[in-house]
Amino acid sequence: MAEQLSPEQKFELITRNLQEVLGEEKLKQVLQERELKVYWGTATTGKPHVAYFVPMSKIADFLKAGCEVTILFADLHAYLDNMKAPWELLELRTQYYEQVIKAMLESIGVPLDKLKFVKGTDYQLSREYTLDVYRLSSMVTEHDAKKAGAEVVKQVEHPLLSGLLYPGLQALDEEYLKVDAQFGGVDQRKIFTLAEKYLPSLGYAKRVHMMNPMVPGLTGGKMSSSEEESKIDLLDRKEEVKKKLKKAFCEPGNVENNGVLSFVKHVLFPLNSEFVMKRDPKWGGDQVYKVFEDVEKDFAEEKVHPGDLKASVEVALNNLLDPIRKKFESPELRKLTSTAYPAPSKHKAAKGGKGGGGGGGDDDQVIPSRLDIRVGKIISVEKHPDADSLYLEKIDVGEAEPRTVVSGLVAYISQEDLQDRLVVLLCNLKPQKMRGIESQAMLLCASVEGDPRRVEPLDPPEGSSPGERVYVEGYDSGKPDDELKPKKKVFEKIQEDLKISGTCVAQWQEKDLMTKLGQITCRTLKGGNIS
Repeated sequence: MAEQLSPEQKFELITRNLQEVLGEEKLKQVLQERELKVYWGTATTGKPHVAYFVPMSKIADFLKAGCEVTILFADLHAYLDNMKAPWELLELRTQYYEQVIKAMLESIGVPLDKLKFVKGTDYQLSREYTLDVYRLSSMVTEHDAKKAGAEVVKQVEHPLLSGLLYPGLQALDEEYLKVDAQFGGVDQRKIFTLAEKYLPSLGYAKRVHMMNPMVPGLTGGKMSSSEEESKIDLLDRKEEVKKKLKKAFCEPGNVENNGVLSFVKHVLFPLNSEFVMKRDPKWGGDQVYKVFEDVEKDFAEEKVHPGDLKASVEVALNNLLDPIRKKFESPELRKLTSTAYPAPSKHKAAKGGKGGGGGGGDDDQVIPSRLDIRVGKIISVEKHPDADSLYLEKIDVGEAEPRTVVSGLVAYISQEDLQDRLVVLLCNLKPQKMRGIESQAMLLCASVEGDPRRVEPLDPPEGSSPGERVYVEGYDSGKPDDELKPKKKVFEKIQEDLKISGTCVAQWQEKDLMTKLGQITCRTLKGGNIS
């Protein structure tokens, strides 16, 4: 396609939807002579989220225009930015970024063989680069360095020297990556102007700088990895996407700071050249828009309901996320995800926090390591003397005496099938009386919503023993709460994300429930709930 485009057409494609270009004339001059060399860099800090589709769609534009594109995984920058990425996790997070960015590009049809991928520490620790850092630091004032990083580097009361180095290193990357242009968000503008001011002082050329607008997050402000409610993670399940979009700021008729509408403009239209508005047939049925301005106009005039817009974006977004989720179902990438972004309790435990040894867990964090889930073995089953729908089970959980469990879920399972069966129990709920008999644990079962007869106890791996701990993959450290406080509803909150996978594996947020011997499963209820 690029060979058939004139320099003017390439310029139009390269600059469409950008908020600002510094050096337009130089850009046009390069396109008259040859293909543009451009780079986009990302610091490997928090997990990439759906707003990353905005630069990805522009990278697709660059490739269509024949540009030579380099993607920089800025691992050293991630560490310099107030240590957002701890040194011991730097390599793992860089690997995660590379895998997830490539998966994003593949999901929008970008050929990876047309791209060059570079890691910052591959060249930023060289003698030449280090010398240029010193040369630059002898010219850049503290005022200019601080000002340049104001919208990018984390701002704290007592800033570290590393944060002041950050903008200068980003400027030097332009020279060492041998590009004509750098592409980024408009929040990078002050770093770009610092590069334009100081690189010529080192004898290096001034580059073109191209800036995307900042896409509003779901809450109306900037979409941020550190603000959970403002963003949708690339690996979020469909249920989580629906829940977050439902809460998203999308006031009828308001097109300002509307993250849902912005996603349509900056991602869905550039990728698909159209947008399908899903509507109930009684309201006219689906409508296909060919230009974004028509969507914006109809929304502003309240011809499009926020609920229809959200539902339509949900469908389109899940189509983009499905291949990424599928890729990350592999054991290798699931392990990479959990090790690059370990559960918060792990760091707290290492530092002597509540999760590490006091027996109380963390009162503020709703994480699965607070649950005392164990393998149990059913010793006996009998009907409750005062309730036909309830059963009493005596279950060995590795303690001196078996626990009594009162349950209604097993009413549709034969007693012969339950006898001597290994099961999974939640053991730190507050004991409660059920028709006069105290239930001392909760039997965890797979179930199907709306069909009480379809129930199956969860199965531990073959060879398991009563009392063995059951944990969620990646949450195997930390001590469970001694007793879950009913008012805190810790289990109820965690239970919302407990599901059975399509392969009958018990999961929490798509992470497997495990023992040291393997996965917790059920027999047949694929896609069921856990209760």
